[in-house]
Amino acid sequence: MSARDAVVFPAGRQALYEKNRYSPAIRSNGFLFVSGQVGSRPDGSPEPELQAQVRLAFDNLNAILSAAGCTFKDVVDVTVFIVDPASNFEPAWKVVGEYWGDAPHPTLTGIGVTWLYGFQFEIKVIARLPEGV
Repeated sequence: MSARDAVVFPAGRQALYEKNRYSPAIRSNGFLFVSGQVGSRPDGSPEPELQAQVRLAFDNLNAILSAAGCTFKDVVDVTVFIVDPASNFEPAWKVVGEYWGDAPHPTLTGIGVTWLYGFQFEIKVIARLPEGV
C-alpha cells in the first residue's frame, strides 16, 4: 500500500484539505500521524474566541481520530502551538483538560509561535492504531 492510499479524511472536510493540498492524517506502520488541527469552521475560517477555538480544534481532531477508528486515548504524542503563550496558555489549557482524559497522558511538546494563519491554537498528534484497524 502506498502512503497516499492510507490517507484518512474526516466526514465533510475533504474539500478543505484538497483546497489546501495536504492530508489530514496518514496511517503508517501501526500509527496514525495527524496534521495540525486548528479551530476552523467548516468553511476553514477561524473561530474567533480562544476557548471556543480550542474546543473546535479538538472536535476537528476527534473527527479525524474517529474516521481512523481511534479515540484520544490512542494518542501517544501531542504537539501544541500557541500564539502568545504568555497570555493564551492558561485559558487554552483549561479547555484542553476537558478533552485530555485521565492519566497516563500522552507526551507533550508545547511551542510558542507568532503566527498560525489567523488561528491562536493548533494541535498535532500521533496515535497508535488499534489492532485490526
